[in-house]
Amino acid sequence: MSPIRMAKVETALRVGLEFNEAFNRRDVAGMVALLTPDCVIETASPAPDGAKYAGKEDVSRHWQEIFLESPSIQRKVEDVFGFGRQCVMRWRCNWVDAAGQQHHVRGIDILQVRDGLIFEILSYVKR
Repeated sequence: MSPIRMAKVETALRVGLEFNEAFNRRDVAGMVALLTPDCVIETASPAPDGAKYAGKEDVSRHWQEIFLESPSIQRKVEDVFGFGRQCVMRWRCNWVDAAGQQHHVRGIDILQVRDGLIFEILSYVKR
């Protein structure tokens, strides 16, 4: 692999892992700082196609709602790899609902990185 191509892979991996760390801190500002202004995020729910959020403001509101609904939410990266401008993370997301019941889902995110920032996240969940 050429040094230029390797640098793109390393950047995509670094940005993807930074994004996950900000998620686990519930740091919406930190997450949004890693996005391009024209970012697009497609979530895994509602089934079957998920929801689409575009632009930093829309995405920020979405993540704020997630953290308000599930303040204990955490994602543990189980595997991560990069290919070109992509970072693919397999994760397990854990949370406790309002009744104290523990839940989890497993899924993947495919992140597209441009100039060191995420411009697209496609999320998929096992059901």
